[in-house]
Amino acid sequence: MKFLNRKKKLIILIALLLLSSLYIFSIIGNFVKDGYDRQSKLVLTLKSLISPHYVKKIKENLFIVSNLKSRNEFLEVQLKKYEQGFNGEKFKSEIVKIGNKDYKLNHFFTPFKRLDLNLGWNAITNSLRAHYLEIFEDKIFVISGEGQSIYFKKKNLANEKLNFKNIPNNINEIISKKNSRLIGIRDLYFHGDEIFISMMTKDEKGITINIYVADINYKKLNFNLFFQTNEYWKDYNVFSGGRIEKFKEGNILFSIGYSGMPNVAQNLNSLLGKIIKINLKTKEHKIISIGHRNPQGLRYLNNHNIIINSEHGPKGGDEINFNNLNDKKNGLKNYGWDIASYGSPYNGIDTFKKSHLKYGFIEPAISYTPSIGISEILYFEKNDHCEDKCVWTTSLRANSIYTLKVGKNFEKLISSNRLLLKKNRIRDIDYDHEMDTIILLSENIPSILTLKKISD
Repeated sequence: MKFLNRKKKLIILIALLLLSSLYIFSIIGNFVKDGYDRQSKLVLTLKSLISPHYVKKIKENLFIVSNLKSRNEFLEVQLKKYEQGFNGEKFKSEIVKIGNKDYKLNHFFTPFKRLDLNLGWNAITNSLRAHYLEIFEDKIFVISGEGQSIYFKKKNLANEKLNFKNIPNNINEIISKKNSRLIGIRDLYFHGDEIFISMMTKDEKGITINIYVADINYKKLNFNLFFQTNEYWKDYNVFSGGRIEKFKEGNILFSIGYSGMPNVAQNLNSLLGKIIKINLKTKEHKIISIGHRNPQGLRYLNNHNIIINSEHGPKGGDEINFNNLNDKKNGLKNYGWDIASYGSPYNGIDTFKKSHLKYGFIEPAISYTPSIGISEILYFEKNDHCEDKCVWTTSLRANSIYTLKVGKNFEKLISSNRLLLKKNRIRDIDYDHEMDTIILLSENIPSILTLKKISD
């Protein structure tokens, strides 16, 4: 009898624990679906105590019906996407609000295949899902993480189809000739009649990131090595940087992540963890700033002589930084990695300094904890999208666009408005003045999104 009573009590206890787990994970799921960064401290604490592996298993097994429904919806969209080929069909249109302004948000298919987003951030395959766009004359060019180059006429943004055109390139030939492996394209940039890409590859020396250039040719793009970093690391990671941006006096800017290598971001003998300038004629380079972790967004404001960059922190501590080049008193700007960070390590004891300024580093204009997976940025100044000075930043993990007000002297950013784009990891963003349209790249389907302000 006592054994039966104990067994009964054990069953009741297990049932209560199961119900509690269901409740906890339903709460976690509700927070996550509204954006990773909207999780409460309670939810974050619970998640820190439970292995992500078990969280995934529990969600997969306890929410079978909802998971199957979501999966079926996704497969339906994917089937429609593959059937339309290079048409770039509009598959969704909606009205969204940013602050007090209404925008028309359109979703268009791209011909790029959807890579599995559930493999984890450390899966090499997922590095190929990062796509990039650039506006050039009357066209918008897009390159996939796998190196497929396409374009469409920007006037097609007003139509139901983008009508992509494919441009063959020699990226696979480069990879094959060097007996290497493509890890992923990291950015796309136009200057004059030339097109630049940054590319991560792996060979017998390890993984590296370099810049390649090609003359614009709609029959075929023949890329050649433009700038070699001569930096190599053994293990794959996502901390590569790779953004290319215009700069002054015949130069471009290039962001390079620290690539998981300790102490290199503070080492002036290494280009890892740096933003550098490269002369387009001589290819000579110079370090502009140091102490960067993974710079994923890069803009140069010519009128103000200011560089804006965004970068991923570790577990929290995503940053947007200003480098005011008019300020000569601080010399070479140092943004603190891997000494100072408002994030914390994924494993081990947190030894990061939480003040940047106290230890001689530049404070971020704004930081995000939890991480939003910060990516590319735009800058607006006194137009229909901004009352004064604004920075728009995209996010991967938080599936959002954040619009921020710039402080009076470009010393800080003030959080303003947020547009949540559920199930859309936004990697890249650009603005076309002629069409007055903001263009975004989402990785999930993948797709092109456009934002156009509705007239008051």
